[in-house]
Amino acid sequence: MYLSCADQTLDLSQPTIMGVLNTTPDSFSDGGSLFERDRLSLSLALQKAQQMVLEGAAIIDVGGESTRPGAAAVSQEEELQRVVPVVEAIRREMDVIVSVDTSSPAVMTAAAAAGAGLINDVRALRREGALAAAVKTGLPVCLMHMQGEPGSMQDEPRYDDVVTDVAGFLARRLADCERQGLPRQRILLDPGFGFGKTVAHNLALLKGLDKLAAMAQPLLVGLSRKSLIGKVLGRDLADRLPGSLALMLMAVQKGAHIVRVHDVAATADVLKLYRAVATA
Repeated sequence: MYLSCADQTLDLSQPTIMGVLNTTPDSFSDGGSLFERDRLSLSLALQKAQQMVLEGAAIIDVGGESTRPGAAAVSQEEELQRVVPVVEAIRREMDVIVSVDTSSPAVMTAAAAAGAGLINDVRALRREGALAAAVKTGLPVCLMHMQGEPGSMQDEPRYDDVVTDVAGFLARRLADCERQGLPRQRILLDPGFGFGKTVAHNLALLKGLDKLAAMAQPLLVGLSRKSLIGKVLGRDLADRLPGSLALMLMAVQKGAHIVRVHDVAATADVLKLYRAVATA
């Protein structure tokens, strides 16, 4: 399975690593790590991206808006200032696909012009103008499920059946996007672990992930360092690597094509061993 990402091609025949590059001061795991004297450092961003590429990331996911539970909204201008220079710099310095983690039509358009090859939208192109902007870029798009908005999504989320409900939402968005000019072959799906879901919801969703994989669209999952791990294992953020790797591998075994992670080197090691056993 191959995905055309602007002037690059992504091979999804094997599990693929997407490395997280947050250009935000307040993301849940690494917010502020690329800042010096309260300003985003392009040098630090490039160093981090280069490290993840060397460790095995095929995609660098650049985000300028924190979507952690309770996160405050960021202005479009601020998001543009955070994201576009980083996308330009990575594409200038490295041969890697850059994904832009945004719901803003203006950021989608500007990032595509700067060289981004993929749009990763936690709101599944539901913000006004986002679908039209995404269609015009010609880029593939990941549609994610989220119940509510980041500021309130963890306030008592409810489902009749989380797997069925998430699958139904993604199927409807897939159909809506197709009808409005976004071809199916340019669409990826993400069940949105941790976005408007309790621990029980997340566990059930991972257990039933193969049902989403059966929709025959490339499947992207993000489980790295999530609070699910902390709540089940009683681990602080700094001690969630083993849990992250375990959940990542389960997701791959259930059909995930792309895994969005913070710890690229360790993830690459696990996937290398997984492939070695699978092909023995």
